[in-house]
Amino acid sequence: MLLEDLQVILKVAEFRSITAAATSLDMRTATASAAVKRVEASLGVDLFVRTTRHLRLSNAGERYIPHCQQALQTLSIAKQSAKGDLDMVDGELRIALSSDLGRNIVLPWINEFMQSHKKVSLRANITDSNIDFYRDSVDLALRYGSPNDANVYGFKICNVPRILCATQNYLDTHGTPAHPHDLASHQGLFYQLQEIIKDVWVFSHDSGEFKIKMKGKHASNDGDLVRRWCVDSHGIAVKSCLDMSADLLADRVVPVMQDFVPVATELWLIFPSRQSITPAARLLRDMLKDKCNDILKALVAKNIISRNVFD
Repeated sequence: MLLEDLQVILKVAEFRSITAAATSLDMRTATASAAVKRVEASLGVDLFVRTTRHLRLSNAGERYIPHCQQALQTLSIAKQSAKGDLDMVDGELRIALSSDLGRNIVLPWINEFMQSHKKVSLRANITDSNIDFYRDSVDLALRYGSPNDANVYGFKICNVPRILCATQNYLDTHGTPAHPHDLASHQGLFYQLQEIIKDVWVFSHDSGEFKIKMKGKHASNDGDLVRRWCVDSHGIAVKSCLDMSADLLADRVVPVMQDFVPVATELWLIFPSRQSITPAARLLRDMLKDKCNDILKALVAKNIISRNVFD
């Protein structure tokens, strides 16, 4: 029995399928099957009950898997501790990123990070959906909004103002709103999460809070597509200033109605456990903080967002 065989056992238990486990681990099904047989032969028990169509844990497997998980976590901690003394940074970054921020901004940063740390590899999960660390096989996730799950660990990267924005061409054609009530005549570009379209926009002002029900012909569960629609003059959008930063700084889009501020958010790097916070992940966290602060400073310098973002 090899140590790597235990990783296969855990994946088979997770997916209830040797084929799916092999795919997840980038190995042949025959190789994964052989690993399962070695472990079972070493233990002298069957960990899985197999039928022609299904595979499930046996009673022995249900008892064995939690101990196996704990043992591998302990070995991982020991490994990272030993490497920490040598200041070694390596391993695979299995990270979940949102479609817009991840694809257009963060992935180039990670590529730069990997150039400095040659032993680090990357497996990126690009999605705007909620992440289940166990189901999605990721070790860290960069997400908007502070985590509300007490079982995860997180580091706040920065505050993130949201911006109402459009192209100058769109505004020249449809007019520039000066007050939230003026938005009734405009085409909203909407983000959609789990079939819920985010078409109610909330703005704060010295005179109070304004909640506006928008209309529009464009909605998507892909934040990057909403940004593209905005840049292509299809309407007006409320977006993270980080998502829109390159377009704002290059004047491809302009901030609108700046006295009325959309609800802000935060950017967090979250982990399913302390064991997932490797030296590579800590260095990535520090880089993300520096890079995001550089963008925020550039937006402040151009009077797109307030200096209060750093409070």
